[in-house]
Amino acid sequence: MKYTFVLIITLASVTTLFAQIPSTEMQIKTAVLAASEDKRAGAMVYGYDAKGKFVLLRKGTNEIICLADNPNQKGFSVSCYHQDLEPFMARGRELKDAGKTTQEIFDIREVEAKSGTLAMPKQASNLQVYSASDENYNATTGEVKKGSFRYVVYIPWATAASTGLPIKPEAPGMPWIMNPGTHRAHIMIDPVSKD
Repeated sequence: MKYTFVLIITLASVTTLFAQIPSTEMQIKTAVLAASEDKRAGAMVYGYDAKGKFVLLRKGTNEIICLADNPNQKGFSVSCYHQDLEPFMARGRELKDAGKTTQEIFDIREVEAKSGTLAMPKQASNLQVYSASDENYNATTGEVKKGSFRYVVYIPWATAASTGLPIKPEAPGMPWIMNPGTHRAHIMIDPVSKD
């Protein structure tokens, strides 16, 4: 009897997990919100199948790749980035799935980028994240209220000296460089608080 009860709870939890995953159409509709309007129709989109597995939802016809919101994480967050970042992004997902920590992922990709086994963009490449709190996202309609953008421009190996950017923001919305001098060097432009 004890084992039957545990099994019922497990199946109920799994059913709840599956029920949280929006349709492919809804995932695509909301994932591309992170892209500029002129890029949305042709963007490649990754998201989740009915079992929660990360999969390709739609092939793209332009240079933009978008990621749907992860239904198992708090809040709403979608992102789009330039295709030249895909080797870096895909490797990060692979290492995360293998159970590596954030620092281990950084260290492994740093070694691989330096050795040339991990291709990094030769020019500045953009990532845009569009996010909102749970209460400002309607999962049924895909409507997002009070969403905000965060912009990340990857410029591998760049430094504060090579860009003239500070290593921390000194004013709201001010660009700054994070991880300078590494494969993961990027310009951060955080949203200005609306409060």
